[in-house]
Amino acid sequence: MATVGEHSTAPVKEEGDLTAEWGDEAWMRRCLVLAGQMAGKTAPNPLVGAVVVREGQLVGEGAHPGAGHPHAEVFALQAAADQARRATLYVNLEPCNHYGRTPPCTEAILQAGIARVVVGMVDPDERVSGQGIERLRQAGVEVTVGVAEADCQKINEAFVHRCVYRRPFGIFKYAMTLDGKIATSTGHSQWISGLAARTEVHRLRASCDAVIVGGNTVRRDDPLLTSHGVCDRNPCRIIMSRQLNLPETAQLWDVTPAPTQVFTQADVPPERQQALMERGVEVIALPRLTPATVMATLYGRGYLSVLWECGGTLAAQAIADGSIQKIWAFVAAKVIGGQTAPGPIGDLGIDHMTQAIALKSFSWHAVGSDLLLEGYLPNTLPQK
Repeated sequence: MATVGEHSTAPVKEEGDLTAEWGDEAWMRRCLVLAGQMAGKTAPNPLVGAVVVREGQLVGEGAHPGAGHPHAEVFALQAAADQARRATLYVNLEPCNHYGRTPPCTEAILQAGIARVVVGMVDPDERVSGQGIERLRQAGVEVTVGVAEADCQKINEAFVHRCVYRRPFGIFKYAMTLDGKIATSTGHSQWISGLAARTEVHRLRASCDAVIVGGNTVRRDDPLLTSHGVCDRNPCRIIMSRQLNLPETAQLWDVTPAPTQVFTQADVPPERQQALMERGVEVIALPRLTPATVMATLYGRGYLSVLWECGGTLAAQAIADGSIQKIWAFVAAKVIGGQTAPGPIGDLGIDHMTQAIALKSFSWHAVGSDLLLEGYLPNTLPQK
């Protein structure tokens, strides 16, 4: 059986289990494993995995590797070959029913003779939404929808956000001490979190299309903003700087590991822009430089998810204008004090506790010696 994805294997079962005993949810979770292996590689397309099961046995599987390539269903059907006839196809996202860069997956499913299709979630893309399911049902295929739906929604939360809001999905990551500091009073910040937490951040970077910092972060920390070899890909590194008063020796000017983009304002002296472009850095001058205008530009370039690793001032601006949807906060069991030591988020104009922004779907777990707290910002922020 041919597969797509380096780690594409059958679901792991305890000794004595039979493949035939796996139910719809277990097979759907196999789809999610396959989909997750392509994290960071598919933008603007979603993460999709598919498996073909006949008489309880896995006969084909695949994952969508990126825009312009066949979809997961096609790879799975090709792997199953003749065994796809009268089999069941599992896929975490509704099969498409339109011509884009590739033909409709519904037609491939019908031509293969699939008897049943199990779908994790309806596609939020208005070109697909419900039409793929309806096409299959009209052709006599049994279709089950909503298996492991919450997990299917989560793995493609960036794709859903892009479809609904026409913007990339923004994640704000920071590490702070127990007393809420991201650096000492002198600005020193390496390292607040431990090795396990930093490794987790490198994985997160690899799953995102871009990582954004402000000019202050470049001047203070001289970051590299790569996955540091933890994963096989790096995000695009983006700097927001109004004046382009950036150090000449920053690591980000080496575009060998990953591209670097600098967003600035249109009135910046052209010689500063030219100096960066001569080093292979792309400079994008906007009439008005804000997190929202940057995210709008990145949407036009097909980005799905954007990681914000900026300081407190830029973070507050990004939260205020709706450029951040999710927060990853690492909390270290350390205290450093200092009245002038910075915190992770600058002024949001909140004067009363009743105005505080309450996160949704909040969760936490230990990562090495640190605590990772995750939550989502509300779609509409409280009025100031």
